[in-house]
Amino acid sequence: MIYIMNSVLPLLALRAFTETGRYGSVKRAAETMGVTSGAVSQQIRQLEERIGVTLFTRARYGVQLTEAGAEIHPGLLRAFDQIGNSMEALEAINARQTVTISTVPSFAASWLVPRLGRFTSEHPDIETRVEATSALVDLRRDRVDVAIRHGLGDYPGLVSEHLMAPVFLPVASPSLLAAGQPIREPSDCLAYPLLQDSDRADWRLWFKAVGVADDPRAERGPSFDDDFLLIRAAEAGQGLALIRDIYAAEEIASGRLVLALDRPWPTDFAYYVVTLPNAPNRKPVADFVEWLKHEATQPSEI
Repeated sequence: MIYIMNSVLPLLALRAFTETGRYGSVKRAAETMGVTSGAVSQQIRQLEERIGVTLFTRARYGVQLTEAGAEIHPGLLRAFDQIGNSMEALEAINARQTVTISTVPSFAASWLVPRLGRFTSEHPDIETRVEATSALVDLRRDRVDVAIRHGLGDYPGLVSEHLMAPVFLPVASPSLLAAGQPIREPSDCLAYPLLQDSDRADWRLWFKAVGVADDPRAERGPSFDDDFLLIRAAEAGQGLALIRDIYAAEEIASGRLVLALDRPWPTDFAYYVVTLPNAPNRKPVADFVEWLKHEATQPSEI
């Protein structure tokens, strides 16, 4: 039995031993490793000196494993082959040209994911990975290629491109509106339960934008921290919701939601495509960003 006392493994020497034992030739091992025969011989000699055991003997047409060398060679051979297989797998992942996208869950579910099939059809050699999270990501640390964020486009140290500027629409289920009083003016919405965003700010700002005086009822009602949940509550008839048009397009088209009043409210905030400065140099990322910008110009129906 051979014991290696030092915990720091001499990987280069072990590789030289493994490849020489594989081929029974120092020359072949050197060719495989991309070094000289002298370098392989030196590594094997240093390994033998370190463990105090002879690993090879001279043979007529090369070298031959000793009894001790033959005992340990199969395990090292499997280990280095496994390392080689793992490297091939990593290279294959890179060859598949994966693009990682980060965005908020509501945008992913309502706009991005339903359209991704078109990108895959146009670019079958590029795989996409969507990370739906409300948390801010560090593009470098989290290995994100493209972030889609809602804001003013000011992201220091990053490249941001305008994608789209959605508007807010007051919507509700048809059954809720049928059971309540008619909504002819923005102030009529105050007679209904109002479904709120997490900050309870959207309705208050919408009423101000359409000329309705401050009213405490504008901030009442259950709140939701995600637009997707807000839509589901509106579909269930729990109240009026103020929703970005791109999020409610499918529900409005299907009749599950209807406009309570045709008074859209444009905002200064927009969706931006955010990347690291050098990210567009990768063709898969550039292709995905161009596809996103093209999709943003298409009709809302999908």
